[in-house]
Amino acid sequence: MRALIIATVLIAVGLFGGGAWYISGGSSNAVALTPDDRAVVALGSEVYKTQCASCHGAQLEGQPNWQRRRADGLLPAPPHDATGHTWHHPDGMLFALTKYGPGPATGNPSYRSDMPAYEDILGDHEIIAVLSYIKSRWPAPVRARHDDINRRANSG
Repeated sequence: MRALIIATVLIAVGLFGGGAWYISGGSSNAVALTPDDRAVVALGSEVYKTQCASCHGAQLEGQPNWQRRRADGLLPAPPHDATGHTWHHPDGMLFALTKYGPGPATGNPSYRSDMPAYEDILGDHEIIAVLSYIKSRWPAPVRARHDDINRRANSG
């Protein structure tokens, strides 16, 4: 009986801790983009071309009118360049959005989006690579602001 109680507590702690990390967008240091690593960025560029560019644009420009909902109620794909809002989110949130999809990553499972979850399509290293590629394309001031966002997200 004692073993069952201990196992139950360990599972609950694991689920709560994992769930808290997941809901917070994984903002711990567990996820860190590497936009200055040429090999990672090269892989990310290839993954972006095959998995992301059809919606987010070959130049990361996003779809037209990306801030206005379409007739179906969904938002068009946002740009991932400096004109979009991607860089406003810490690495952990970007990773969670890509891996699990916008609804689960934001804690709103009913949120509808064309953005698929890549959990069963890409490995974690590929997700980190594509996000590193995206960050590598931002101008230095935007990258610096994003680094600051990460520092603030990881300090708590």
